Amino acid sequence: MFIDPIADLIVRIKNATKARHPNCAIYTSNLTTAILKVLKDEGYIVSYEPKKSRKSNINKTVITLKYKDQVPAITGIKQISKPGLRVYQESKKLPRVLSGLGIAVVSTSQGVVTDKFARVNHLGGEIIAYVW
Repeated sequence: MFIDPIADLIVRIKNATKARHPNCAIYTSNLTTAILKVLKDEGYIVSYEPKKSRKSNINKTVITLKYKDQVPAITGIKQISKPGLRVYQESKKLPRVLSGLGIAVVSTSQGVVTDKFARVNHLGGEIIAYVW
């Protein structure tokens, strides 16, 4: 059975923030780890910690979500590029999320970065998600 790791990451973060959970767990992959690094660097999450499973081959990552006065730092997150429809943009046409208040997570040739970093370094790529 095929599970989209990005969709799984986004849905688990959405559900955890709506329920005001302090952390959530996702399945680990290189792409989800790179997305979590961007979210941590931008201040949307506190931390993430990969956990090795002793009993099975499936590894999980525990994400510690960020709140300020019971309000989550991630008020919205939306997947843009999906397995059935990939969305690519060149650097000049990268979107601005909420007029620059949010970020777009972009997969480029130099790794997973924000739209601001990609625009400055003239990098285009696949738009993975919007976060605000």
